[in-house]
Amino acid sequence: MSAQPPDGRQLLVVIDPAARAVDGESVRIAKDVLCAGASSVKIALPDSAEEVARVLSHRGRRRPVVLGDDRTLLRAVRALHHERALGEAPLALVPIGPRSSLARALGVPGQVLPAARAVLDGMDRELDLLVDDSGGIVLGTLRIPSDGAGSSSHWWSPVERTARSLVRTLTMPAPSNGHGPGHTHGHAPRQRLRIEADGVVLVDLDQPVHEVSFRTVHPGLIEVRVSHPDSAEPLCVEAVTVTVSGRDFRYRADSALAGPVRTRTWTVQPGAWRLTVPRA
Repeated sequence: MSAQPPDGRQLLVVIDPAARAVDGESVRIAKDVLCAGASSVKIALPDSAEEVARVLSHRGRRRPVVLGDDRTLLRAVRALHHERALGEAPLALVPIGPRSSLARALGVPGQVLPAARAVLDGMDRELDLLVDDSGGIVLGTLRIPSDGAGSSSHWWSPVERTARSLVRTLTMPAPSNGHGPGHTHGHAPRQRLRIEADGVVLVDLDQPVHEVSFRTVHPGLIEVRVSHPDSAEPLCVEAVTVTVSGRDFRYRADSALAGPVRTRTWTVQPGAWRLTVPRA
C-alpha cells in the first residue's frame, strides 16, 4: 500500500440519490467545500446504477468523487472495474448515509467536513482488490458463515428452512446418549466446505467448519481464517488465490449477500485501485 498526493483539482462529483434523500444538508455542505477548493467541479445526479456507470465512463480527466455511503463506493468501484479503468481513476468518497463502516475501515473520515477536505488535500492510497471468477469484487472482508449462523431469515426462505430441517432430521445419526434429534450439546452450527489456498487444501469436505473469512493483508496477500466448531483457535494462512467448494453455500462480501454457489475462486489484485484519504 502506498500513497501520493492527488493530482489536479478538476472534480466529477457524483451524488447518490439516496444521499440526497437522506441528508440533503450534508450534500450541500460537501458541495460547498468541494466547489470552493477545486479549480473546476462538474456535478452529476444519477438516478440508477446504470447512470452512475455512464457518468463515470465519461469523466474525462476529472477525478471522480462520490457522495453517499458504502453502497455508493462499491457501485463506483464496480463500474470502473467493469470498464477496466479502475487503476486509472483515483476515487474519493464523502460518506453520507447510514452505512459507512467499510469506508471508515479503508481510511475515509466518517464526518462530512473532514472527508470533503481530504478530497482536496489528502493522499491517494493504493489498495488491493479481491476479484472472484464471476467478476465480483470485495473491498473489505468476505465471510462464509456456517449453516444457520446469524439471522437465518436472511439466508433461507421459510420453505427452504423447512426442507433443510427435514433433511437434517432424516439424515441425522441415531442418538447414542439418550438425547433426541437436534441436540447439539451447545456446539456451533457447522457446514462442509473444501477450502484451498494457493492449491493447498486447508479443509476438506470431511471436516466441518464454523466460519470462513478472508481479507487482503499486506500488498498482494489474502488472510484466510477458518474457524472449526471444536477448536478455540482458527486456522490462519496467507495466500494469493483461495477456492471454496461445497454444496450450495452463500457468502457475504462487504456485507452484501451472494450465492448460493457450489464453487468460487477469489484472487487478490495488488494495488488495483486508489482511494483518497487524509494525509497521515
